[in-house]
Amino acid sequence: DPKFLSLTKVDDRIYREFRQTFRDLRVDVLDPEELKSEPAKEKWRPFCLGFEGVVEDFNFGTLLRLDSRREYSEENTIFG
Repeated sequence: DPKFLSLTKVDDRIYREFRQTFRDLRVDVLDPEELKSEPAKEKWRPFCLGFEGVVEDFNFGTLLRLDSRREYSEENTIFG
């Protein structure tokens, strides 16, 4: 069950700060513009930098599914 998965010791803090910074961001179906546009980068950059020294590899990218209901595929994946 994913609710029992913990990736870091500060998962709750990361999620709390994520929701404070990105209140309206849908995570079930992602809009690439909300991740990669210049205005989005202006919000993401300081959010990520806030975890420097707190989370190892805080600035690594990851593959994300754009639509969480669909499988991983070239069309449904973005690097974030």
